[in-house]
Amino acid sequence: MKKLLVLSTALSGFGLAASAQEIAVMSWGGAYATSQIEAYHKPFTAETGITVVSVDADNPAAPIKAQVEAGNVTIDVVDLEYADAVRMCDEGLLEVLDPAILTPGADGTPATDDFLPGAVTDCFVATIVFSTNFAYDATKFPENPPTTIADFFDTATYPGKRGMRKGAKVNLEMALMADGVAADEVYAMLETPEGVERAFAKLGTIKADMIWWEAGAQPPQLLADGEVVMTTGYNGRFFSAAVTEGKPFVQVFDGQVYEYDGYAIPKGAPNMEAALQFLTYSTTTQALADQAKWIAYGPARVSSGPLVGLFMDGKTEMGPNMPTSADNLTNALPSSYEFWVDRDTELNERFNAWLTAN
Repeated sequence: MKKLLVLSTALSGFGLAASAQEIAVMSWGGAYATSQIEAYHKPFTAETGITVVSVDADNPAAPIKAQVEAGNVTIDVVDLEYADAVRMCDEGLLEVLDPAILTPGADGTPATDDFLPGAVTDCFVATIVFSTNFAYDATKFPENPPTTIADFFDTATYPGKRGMRKGAKVNLEMALMADGVAADEVYAMLETPEGVERAFAKLGTIKADMIWWEAGAQPPQLLADGEVVMTTGYNGRFFSAAVTEGKPFVQVFDGQVYEYDGYAIPKGAPNMEAALQFLTYSTTTQALADQAKWIAYGPARVSSGPLVGLFMDGKTEMGPNMPTSADNLTNALPSSYEFWVDRDTELNERFNAWLTAN
């Protein structure tokens, strides 16, 4: 039976003095890390006196796995994608959390009922709902702009280089939706050899025009530099580039794949009590609402939604820019963590072999 990790001292507000005066939090860098620093790190430090050191990684799952397996853990809290967190928990790489440490919603609703369905697992607490969608440079398509995921794969009508994340996840789903598979049939299709072949065949139609990216900050930069005319990426990064930097980027949510992302604690984290305190603080109703004012990712708690209003510019409504907006969900796919926990290694090996083949 897995041992639950709890705070050794009852929380009274968040004024508990932890033994550590500094913790390290690993995340994804860029606009996303900035939103966490503003909404979580700075207020937490002001409240507790504990300094938060922000550490960036292209995908935090890989370095955390390496640290735990080497017995040299330097990170206290890590931001992970949902499927990675479930798999790493099963592999014993993360601490098991007691949901009792999570605070009730602003209206008193117990945390386990206030978080969105499935957002709290044995080792993970979701903070956001994010989307992988695509965006294009509006200056390249002044007339008849792309509006569907099929258009992303249509280089005859919309010529130019494309960008996609270097990996199987999301790309296979988008390929099938672009090929006419209904969103609610995608994973059933990918469970079959024929479905996998069909997805790779569709990816093959734009392989020669592809620039592969690995870090979340790359897609907006690829667009800004003119290296691609459209690229997949994280919706919050596209939003930040368009709104805060004035880039002529337009997002398309048709065919988006959305999922949870959130916090976990690596097995053997050096400052466990302070890590738990930070995780508890950062997943409150108000903290999640505050992050959503900095980047267009939906908060993972129901009670946070009504507290999200305008972006930090004081004029941009955040609601329509969230992946969970009703208008953005008309042809959307919730990522299946069950599928990727079971098939991640196999399909990424297949992807890497496909990538290097002529």
